[in-house]
Amino acid sequence: MRKLEPREKKAVIALGATLALTALVLAYEFWPAGTPALAEASPQSVPQMEQRLARVREIAATVPGKQEILKKVAADLESREKGLIRAETAPQAQAQVVTILRDLAASESLTLRNYELGAISAFGDDYGAVNVSIQVECRIEQLLNFLAALAARPELIATRDLRVLAGDPKQKTLNVRITVAGLVPKNLAPKKGA
Repeated sequence: MRKLEPREKKAVIALGATLALTALVLAYEFWPAGTPALAEASPQSVPQMEQRLARVREIAATVPGKQEILKKVAADLESREKGLIRAETAPQAQAQVVTILRDLAASESLTLRNYELGAISAFGDDYGAVNVSIQVECRIEQLLNFLAALAARPELIATRDLRVLAGDPKQKTLNVRITVAGLVPKNLAPKKGA
C-alpha cells in the first residue's frame, strides 16, 4: 500500500471530522425525543384557542339555518319559474306566446288583425324575453278585459308596449297595438355582446 502524503492525511482527517459532525447534527435533529413537546405545537395560548373554538362552534351552529333558507329560496324560485315559456327553440317560444294571445283574444271576442314577432332580448342576467306584437280593433271594455285576462295568466307574460288610437267613432272602437313579452330560460336568450 502506498503512503499518504501530508496533504492527503489532512484531507482524510477533515473528512472524518465533517462526517462525525454531520452525524451528530442529524441525530440531534431527527432522533425522537423522550417526550413530545406539546407546548411548542401551538403558538396560541389556551384562551385564544378557546375563543377560536367558540367562533367555529357559532359558525357551525348557523349552517342548518342557512341550509333551510337555501331550501326555501330554491322552492320559491322553482314556483316562480313555473310560468316561464318552455320551448326547445326561440321560434317555438314565440309561437307559444302567439297561441296564448290568440286564445285570449278569442275568449274576449277579439279578432287579431295582425301579429309581428319581435326580437328576443336578454332580460337581466338569467332570462330572455320573447316579444310579440298584435293589432286588434276593439271596444274599450274588450281591451280592459283582454289586459286583465293577460295579467291573470299563469305564464310569465306581460304587456311591454300599448298603443291606442281612435278607430271608428260611430261604433266607439279603438285600434290597439299591444306588444307582449314572455320570459324564457337563459339558453334561448341571445348572448350579451353577441
